[in-house]
Amino acid sequence: MTTIRLKDRLQAAENWILANPNPPESFPWTWLYRVGRTGYAVIRDVINGQLTLHAMSLVYTTLLSIVPLMALSFSVLKALGVHQRMEPLMYQFFEPMGEQGLEMADRILGFVDNMKVGVLGSVGLVLLVYTVISLVQKIERSFNMIWRVPQMRSVAQRFSNYLSVIMVGPLLMASAIGISATILSSDIVQALMTVEPFGMLILEVSRLMPFFLVVLAFSFVYVFMPNTRVRIGYALVGGLLAGVSWQAGSLLFASFVAGSAKYAAIYSSFAIGIILLIWLYLNWLILLIGASIVFYLQHPAAVAKRAEARYSPELQESVGLALMWMAAVPFSRGEPAPCQEVLEHRMRVPGEVTRRVSDKLIRARLLSLAGESGDGLIPGKALDLITVQDILRVVRADEDGLVERVPTVVPDDIRSAGGGDDRRTLAELLASGQAPAGPSSATEPGEAPD
Repeated sequence: MTTIRLKDRLQAAENWILANPNPPESFPWTWLYRVGRTGYAVIRDVINGQLTLHAMSLVYTTLLSIVPLMALSFSVLKALGVHQRMEPLMYQFFEPMGEQGLEMADRILGFVDNMKVGVLGSVGLVLLVYTVISLVQKIERSFNMIWRVPQMRSVAQRFSNYLSVIMVGPLLMASAIGISATILSSDIVQALMTVEPFGMLILEVSRLMPFFLVVLAFSFVYVFMPNTRVRIGYALVGGLLAGVSWQAGSLLFASFVAGSAKYAAIYSSFAIGIILLIWLYLNWLILLIGASIVFYLQHPAAVAKRAEARYSPELQESVGLALMWMAAVPFSRGEPAPCQEVLEHRMRVPGEVTRRVSDKLIRARLLSLAGESGDGLIPGKALDLITVQDILRVVRADEDGLVERVPTVVPDDIRSAGGGDDRRTLAELLASGQAPAGPSSATEPGEAPD
C-alpha cells in the first residue's frame, strides 16, 4: 500500500511539472515550477545515458590531448613570461587526487616545459594542432547534442575559432589573475584591509577568487561551444551551478581518495590511473550537466514528458504554417524581423520540432535569415508568391528521396493524390482489381528483373 501511494504521489508530481494546465503565476511558485521542470529534464537526460556516454568519450580524448592542448596554450603565455600564473589552477585541478595528483601535475607541467613547438617540424606541428582541434570538436559535438543543433561549425570556423580560444583564452585568464593580484596589492586595498569589516570582506573575496575564475570559465564554455546563440545570463547561472558542483565534487572526491588505500593495495601502480579516469569523468559530466541546465533554462518548451518528440505530419504542418504566418505579419507591416528563438518560444512545442521545420522552409527559400545577428526570420519571397500549398508541399517534402524506394504496391490514383480524401476500404480496392502485383511478386534486393 505504501509503495502504491508513493507511486501515485510521484505520478502526481510529474503531471504537475509536465502537464499542468494552470502553471503558477506568482513568485516563488513560478521559480519553483521552473526549477522543478529543469531538474526533471536534466535528471532524465542523465538516466537516459546520453550525457554519461559523451562524458566517457571526452575522457578518452582528454588523455590523448591534454599535453598538446597545454603546450599550445602555454606557448603564448611562455612567450609573454606569464605562464607561472596558470600553474596554480593546474595544481588546483589535480589537488583532489591527493599527493599522487600533485605529482602528476608536476609531470604534465614538465612535459609542457620540455616541449618546444618551434622544433617539432611541419608534420609534428600539424599533428599537434589536429589533436587539439579534435578534442575541441568533440566537445562541440557534445554541446550540439545537448542544444539539439544539427550542424557543426564549418572547417574554416573550427580552425579560426578553436585556435583563437586556445591561444587567447589562457592569456585572458592569466590577465584576470594578474589584475586581481594587482588590485589586492594596491595601496587603497591595503589601507582598507586595516579597517574592519572591510579587511575580512577583502580577505574572503581573495579566497573566493579561484572559484570566481572557475565560474567564469564554465560560463565562457557554455556561451562559446554550442553552434548557436546562448544568452549570457543563463550561461552565468549554469556556470555558477557547475562551479558549485565542481567545488563540492572536489571535496567529496578528495575524501574518497583519502579513504581508498585498499584500492591502491589491489591495483598497485594502476590505482592513480583509475583515479584519474574517474576524476576526469566527473569533471566532464559536471560540465555537460551544466550545459543541459542552460539549455532547458533558455528553452523551457523543450521540457516534455518524452525526451524526444514524435514528429507527426499534423504537428509539422501546423508548425510550418504558424512559422510562416508569424514571419509574414511583421514583414507586411514593415516591422523588424522576429528572432527565431522568440518564435520557437511562442510555438510552445519542443525546439527540435520547430528548428527541423524552419530549416526545411529556409532550404526551400520560403524563409530567410535576417537581422544584425542573422537570427531573424523573414519570408524568402514576396508574400503574393507564397501559397499555403507551397508551405505544405515543402513541409511534406521527402528531401532524402526515400519515397522512391517504397515498392509500388498501392494503386496509382491513391499514390498520386495522397489518399487524403479517399474513403474506399482496402476490401473495395482489392475487389475492384486496381491494386498492382503484391510485394511477394516484386523484385527482391539483389535480384535482376525479368
